Amino acid sequence: MAEIIQRDGTWTFDGETLRLVPGRDKAVSLLRKTLGELTLPLAALAGIAFEQGKKSGRLRLRLRDGADPLLQASAGKLADASDPYQLTVESDRYGVAEYVVEEVRNALLLEQVPAKGCESYLLPGPSVPLQVAAGDATVSFDGENIRLEWNWKTEEAKAASGTRSIALADVAAVEWQPAIGLENGYLRFTVRNSPTKAPPKYDPNSVELWGFKKDPLMALVAAAVQARLPHPAAAAKPALTQEPSAADAPPATIAAEDDHDALLRRLRELGELRQSGVLTDEEFAAAKQAVLKRM
Repeated sequence: MAEIIQRDGTWTFDGETLRLVPGRDKAVSLLRKTLGELTLPLAALAGIAFEQGKKSGRLRLRLRDGADPLLQASAGKLADASDPYQLTVESDRYGVAEYVVEEVRNALLLEQVPAKGCESYLLPGPSVPLQVAAGDATVSFDGENIRLEWNWKTEEAKAASGTRSIALADVAAVEWQPAIGLENGYLRFTVRNSPTKAPPKYDPNSVELWGFKKDPLMALVAAAVQARLPHPAAAAKPALTQEPSAADAPPATIAAEDDHDALLRRLRELGELRQSGVLTDEEFAAAKQAVLKRM
């Protein structure tokens, strides 16, 4: 097991899952504290890196495309401080951070986790019910319905329609944009059969954000909704051209993929990795033993 404990949080890796627990330090972002503990299966990871600095360093996780609804909804727009997949490391723990990186990378290599994107979410997204007050509204989501309650700062024309309720079944897409510079941000729900080009200030299906402390929490609402919408990979693939899944393959085909010859090829690959220095003797022995058990 590899574990690193910092004021910014704690990361623990047991060989199969990586558990991320945000710290209690006042510098830890509100989004990370609200999101809470995350458990990432190894299959959701695409990579890990450690960047050293003079006073502190930073661990960074890279997830496979389409694995996490939060990353899908935020589209890379989360600030570093709000990113749950980063950890600030104090200089006296650089060695521990490098050990965590080595353990995760070795596990990814041994398990041959593919780098390609996922066709379904591997993380569940923020738990519901969820309620966030920021910008010109309070947004509630119970897993089936979205409720927008306007406040005194809402544009009059927008608030005139009263509290807005949107069924999840009517939502075609959700988009979160943080405030940047002089540009306000927003949380927008694209509702089927109700297209609009109105700016968020006037759009009854949008929340306008002004760059205040709670704004990033609206990304959690977006992620909770995104997790319950069709996965982008499924939506992008035409129904008539979908590749047959493993469940559709006959038993003989599935068994053939794990036959004796395939295991022998895997042993040769492991030998080559050891010769090239990618695997240590201990890692090679452990991986070889696992293959032999399957034979």
